[in-house]
Amino acid sequence: MKFPNDFTFGVSTASYQIEGNGFADGRGICIWDTFAATPGKVADGDNGDVACDHYNRYKQDIALMKELGVDAYRFSIAWPRLFPQGNSHREQRGFDFYNRLIDELLANDIKPLATLYHWDLPQSIEDLGGWADRSIVAKFTDFGIAAAEAFADRVTDWITINEPWCVSWLGYGNGVHAPGRQDLDAAVAAAHHTAMAHGAASKAMKLVAPHVRTGLAINMTTYRVEDEADKNLTDLRTLMDGELNRWWLDSSMYGRYPQATAEAFGERLTKVLHDGDLEVAHSPLDFLGVNYYSDSFLGLPRPEDKPAIEGGLFPFPQRASGDVPEPRTDMGWPVTPRGLYDLLVRIKNDWPEITDIAVTENGAAYPEEPNAEGIVEDDRRVEYLVSHMNSVAEAAADGVPISAYFYWSLLDNFEWAEGYRKRFGIVHVDYSTQKRTIKKSGYVFRDLIAEHKSSCMSLAESRV
Repeated sequence: MKFPNDFTFGVSTASYQIEGNGFADGRGICIWDTFAATPGKVADGDNGDVACDHYNRYKQDIALMKELGVDAYRFSIAWPRLFPQGNSHREQRGFDFYNRLIDELLANDIKPLATLYHWDLPQSIEDLGGWADRSIVAKFTDFGIAAAEAFADRVTDWITINEPWCVSWLGYGNGVHAPGRQDLDAAVAAAHHTAMAHGAASKAMKLVAPHVRTGLAINMTTYRVEDEADKNLTDLRTLMDGELNRWWLDSSMYGRYPQATAEAFGERLTKVLHDGDLEVAHSPLDFLGVNYYSDSFLGLPRPEDKPAIEGGLFPFPQRASGDVPEPRTDMGWPVTPRGLYDLLVRIKNDWPEITDIAVTENGAAYPEEPNAEGIVEDDRRVEYLVSHMNSVAEAAADGVPISAYFYWSLLDNFEWAEGYRKRFGIVHVDYSTQKRTIKKSGYVFRDLIAEHKSSCMSLAESRV
């Protein structure tokens, strides 16, 4: 397993999933606070009030990163910590927290990669329409400017929005994520406004701090279909690919939307698409963040299938093909490391203008707990990690401009609508005591990083 000499290894987290500390130090209410407080929305009635208590234990968690030997840490900035009401009122204690976090990372030689938006929208903005209302583009741009002014002297790489597809379709389409709306018109509007918000914020941040690099983290997949000869099925794949993989890439890189998908959205899109909007969205990525967990397997809808959204374009999500392979993770997702290689090669071929790719999320949920000796033997996660890192190394060897791999996640954490039932971390968290235990997968990740660094050092010494 060989990576480029300057390759970056990191771990990822998100603010609402780990920070906890509820509403202390002035943090405002976000849509996930409201959603989690709604009966039946989150498993076991869980919420992020405490989570991993990272807000108070960030030094301990950075020490764990140092022990693992990672080069970088991807975290997100909670919008309601900086601006509790989503307006111009600043909460300095929120800014102070992220200043402390960034400084501690740098003191430990760990590069910060900041995500502006990882789903914790101030509830006050949602009350005005949230991502379905175009006023959010200006609000998000102001948020990005404030973050750049405060932190860009130490943070050079920024992801504007994490998984805008989930923001749009899970939040406003089928409602399984906050804010829990089920409205196809709102989902299409959110898909459009997130594209605009990325472009507007990126340009504005670079006016404030010309040295920063901005990108998107897009949850991408390789689609497989039951029958390549079935035109209905391959046309469906084109629509789904346009909706998930291409919508934000084509708009940011080229200032256009995938034609077939845009036509399928029809008036739902044209009524929110104003003249000049795509010029706003057009802001070529300095780097692309790829969040990959598994391939997707499509089957044609059956007569008895009903759309998840009334009046929808097609049943959403699609019925899975009967060919979904085993094994599967605790989330029910198939383990398909070859699909990551195929996806990275596809990006290189289909978007050659993208010259820097980072896998910003990749990981698996498995439930293993510490055994009697206090060891977490998560062999399935080890296999998942190694096989997917091999795919990244192979893609790099085949000319894909990939520069980084971030494992999701550093810590077991609040897994959105699944609450605390699913564990993605390479560090186990006992939520009752907040004790951290590095899992076997964490030690394997550490050893792979150390092996790479040793190889690079040996190569450098041989050239002297």
